[in-house]
Amino acid sequence: MTNMIADNAMAALKSPSLEDIEALADAAFAALPSRFTRLCEGLVIRVEDFPEDDVLDEMECESEYDLLGLFRGQGLAQKDVSAQTGESPNMIWLYRRPILDYWADGEDTLRAIVTHVLVHEIGHHFGLSDEDIEEIEQRAG
Repeated sequence: MTNMIADNAMAALKSPSLEDIEALADAAFAALPSRFTRLCEGLVIRVEDFPEDDVLDEMECESEYDLLGLFRGQGLAQKDVSAQTGESPNMIWLYRRPILDYWADGEDTLRAIVTHVLVHEIGHHFGLSDEDIEEIEQRAG
């Protein structure tokens, strides 16, 4: 009887949807200190299943699962104060399927992974490089 209940419970499980990942990202963003979120005004955050092929090519990814998130735009540190109003907004993409694959192979919670990827990409919005972000993460422990 216990195995039947466990089998039924497993059969009812579903993979987190785009909306589920978006809700995790929204919660992670809302939990950030306001001094950071104020600097994110106008930043667009999107969740997609996978990066587009041209992004994978540009980033020299070997697989569509290699990229968990992406920042596109001009970092705040590089932003021209006289920028034209017609320029595209800074955008962050979180890629659901690669995030889920990473989650399935590790021990971190899905919430922790989504938060980590989002904060990493916000670091790029602030103008930080991957090396800068890695150094900050190492110092933070």
